[in-house]
Amino acid sequence: MATTVSITSSYAGEAAAGYISAMLLSGNTIANGLIEVKPNVKFKEVLRRLEIDSIVANATCDFTDTSTITTTERSISPKSLQVNLEVCKTSFRSDWDAISMGYSAFDNVPKTFADYVIGQISAKIAAKTEVDIWSGTDGAGEFDGFQTLLLADAAHTGSKKIVGEAITSANVVVELEKVLLQIPEQLLQDDSLYIYVANNVYRAYKLSLGGFGASGLGAAGVNAQGQNQDVNVTMFAGIKIVPVNGLPSNRMIATVKSNLFFACGLLSDQNEVKTIDMADLDGSQNFRFIARYTAAVNYAIVDEIVSYGLEL
Repeated sequence: MATTVSITSSYAGEAAAGYISAMLLSGNTIANGLIEVKPNVKFKEVLRRLEIDSIVANATCDFTDTSTITTTERSISPKSLQVNLEVCKTSFRSDWDAISMGYSAFDNVPKTFADYVIGQISAKIAAKTEVDIWSGTDGAGEFDGFQTLLLADAAHTGSKKIVGEAITSANVVVELEKVLLQIPEQLLQDDSLYIYVANNVYRAYKLSLGGFGASGLGAAGVNAQGQNQDVNVTMFAGIKIVPVNGLPSNRMIATVKSNLFFACGLLSDQNEVKTIDMADLDGSQNFRFIARYTAAVNYAIVDEIVSYGLEL
């Protein structure tokens, strides 16, 4: 059955401005290189962890084993996903793109429409992947995100699993400090350490820095410029802070970039949409858009992750 196409406009001359769709969520996690990407994973890849305990001892004349080496592993298995859309070309015979289909009874899908749909499919895949990376669940058409994996991990507990609350400009600094204080000391000097935050947390932090928070900061903003200014926010107490579109409101995750992994087959698969005109295959008036790709995330070392508000 063809995908339902609802046309609510009428043809009145050439289309003036092409097609317009609702804005889509930007897939900024992968686009900005905020986690490690592992392409070309066909079935499964193992993330190995190697731990060496205390190795220094007082010197003696003999060889005495001074340590133990322990290896553990986690695996990441990309999930197969797809997009299938079918459009009946007759839907466009009487609407405002009919002129671009030609005059033959064997219609072509309007090139501008086909190109636009391809772009929209690619953008929707990127948006859905962004959400799944951070908060997806292994349901139909999605994969487990970091939030789901951490909630299911019995080893992620105690002080590194912080109970959250609604974030405002009045409390954002205090709540960020809670995350900061639980970050393992060995990570604090790592250049790839990030505090990944939801968009509302980031906005609250910007408001706070702009002079609109609590603690007597006033209401006039930096240099009494009011709200007509932009506060460039990249750090919190010397640690990179970055908003990720896939994190739900009031959530934060802190760890090093090298501890978070996104795996897929060919990275280009998520941007490739195939088109098939079915007229020559079954004589129908249908036109198909097809995308197939794989994706999954996982982390390597749960002890090096601090989460905030995952159970809100």
